Amino acid sequence: MKEKKTEELAEVLGKTHIADFEKYINDNKESLDDLKDAFSIYIKDLIASRGFTQQSVFIRADIPERYGYKLLSGEKRTKQRDVILRICYAAELTLDETQRALKKYGMPELYAKAARDAFLMISFNERPGSIIDVNALLQQNGMETLRTSGVQD
Repeated sequence: MKEKKTEELAEVLGKTHIADFEKYINDNKESLDDLKDAFSIYIKDLIASRGFTQQSVFIRADIPERYGYKLLSGEKRTKQRDVILRICYAAELTLDETQRALKKYGMPELYAKAARDAFLMISFNERPGSIIDVNALLQQNGMETLRTSGVQD
């Protein structure tokens, strides 16, 4: 099922009665951000739509597979936005899709006024290479590299 835009959901809500709220939730799971598995559903759908396996994304993201599977299943949570960014980059998500994924995970979106975030936004748009290449460019520009799952807060 395709994710609906906010305007579409608002239109449906305009015709929905309180007694039908549960049906609304069930019919629109993929479009709601406040469900605990919203990120998992969203990212798995995007990975599959691109013809990737989760395993290949974790390898390209340079994060341990077991850890990646636990993140996508919701079994584990991370406080490291960089780990989610690595997964999004490795899955070849667009900048808009990445912003949405961060939001669904409950993390701040990339912010154009923060130099490192701005650089990452450009990287998502231009795709300068692998995660290793992005980290090299970050380092060349005097910025902190994308952390791996081994560096947890």
